[in-house]
Amino acid sequence: MPRTRRCRTTRVTARRVESPGSALEDLRFIRQTLQDSTSFTAVPGWGAVGMGASALLAALIAARQPTYNRWLLTWLVAAVVALLLGLWTMERKARRARVPLFSGAGRKFLLSFLPPLLVGALLTAILYRAGAWGDLPGMWLLLYGTAVVSGGAFSVPIVPVMGSCFMLAGAVAFLAPAAWANGFMVAGFGGLHVLFGILIARKHGG
Repeated sequence: MPRTRRCRTTRVTARRVESPGSALEDLRFIRQTLQDSTSFTAVPGWGAVGMGASALLAALIAARQPTYNRWLLTWLVAAVVALLLGLWTMERKARRARVPLFSGAGRKFLLSFLPPLLVGALLTAILYRAGAWGDLPGMWLLLYGTAVVSGGAFSVPIVPVMGSCFMLAGAVAFLAPAAWANGFMVAGFGGLHVLFGILIARKHGG
């Protein structure tokens, strides 16, 4: 009989080779996850100080206006200037710190911050038409504080604290006489911006 030979078999294990494209996708996912989990640290401290200084200047000008319409116009112009100053200094701080402004925590901050401001602009027109000008400072302070608290949920802890102080000032302003309107604007948009702006600048890099 012919002798039977045993053949050795080699087990071949198949390995999955990842393509460079899938590795890049993984890196993008990790990077996006890290961005979404971090806090937005580019809130401008010195920018807030500048916003407060512009509010103090606006208060001096508004107090000298002979009519309510001119008082309102003064504060509306000051609000636009302060908003542009805040956005400009925020963009500069974000670029200096290499923090993305329109993605991750920065995008969440802006998307949470802007809606209360838009509501405030709409209510300003409504209250103006109704002649309820005495309610404007309280409404402005309350909704601005709401915007800061909402955006501050994605930022450093001191930011929502600042927003809460604005909301408190707005609530008190609703209960105060209309003649105190300019005083609340000074205390809120002037004093709180300067105070918290200095704290943010010292603790969080400008």
